[in-house]
Amino acid sequence: MRILITNDDGINAPGLKALHEIATEIAGPDGEVWTVAPAFEQSGVGHCISYTHPMMISELAPRAFAAEGSPADCVMAGIYDVMTHARPDLVLSGVNRGNNAGQNALYSGTIGGAMEAALQGIPAIAMSQFLGHRTQTLADPFEGARAHGVGVIRTLLDKGMWDKDDDYQLFYNINFPPCSAADVKGKQVVTQGWRPGSYFGVEPHHAPNGRRFLWIKGGEQHVDSGPGTDVHANLADFISITPMRADLTAHDRIADLQARLA
Repeated sequence: MRILITNDDGINAPGLKALHEIATEIAGPDGEVWTVAPAFEQSGVGHCISYTHPMMISELAPRAFAAEGSPADCVMAGIYDVMTHARPDLVLSGVNRGNNAGQNALYSGTIGGAMEAALQGIPAIAMSQFLGHRTQTLADPFEGARAHGVGVIRTLLDKGMWDKDDDYQLFYNINFPPCSAADVKGKQVVTQGWRPGSYFGVEPHHAPNGRRFLWIKGGEQHVDSGPGTDVHANLADFISITPMRADLTAHDRIADLQARLA
């Protein structure tokens, strides 16, 4: 199996090293793992692509490249420049430092990388490690992803979760809970949640020269989003698995809107 990995934390991020270990085991002794990741951190860029300017790409080591672009850029670079001899069989994005559950999924560059692979017709999985007070004391905060990542991915692959007749735009978002690997209780298939009352915002600061700047700041991450959702599963020490599509249509409102506008 040929696997392409990327992330949004940057080419030197520890989560990418964890993902490389996971991908290497999935690929097997006869497989290949290729890395194309952002040269610099690209957290929060979503599915952004560098449409109006070129990006530099550099080979750092065999099968390892850094690109001055977003995770979605990196996936396209991997498919159309780095791996032109053969497209990847699977794209893995992560392991993100911090969760991409709830509304975080809408901002996530990690998800953006997996989404771009899905748009290119390639099976893709985004993986993130939820952090909290229990992971702060761990020698490796990514130990949950390292211990359980291979098993979850193999389950999706073995169960044929990319049906040839129904794989358009389909990808999976996996979040590992904020606990030790030993405390993980299992996995749950859930929807994307919404943390009530928790919003991204801005915080103003003044530089020494007197100029005013705004820092983007996230909301409280440990707000429960309700049963059957990703945040709820993670806070209960379960791995969350959420199938996603690159389709922003509010399908539940189509019939009502048609009736109102008829």
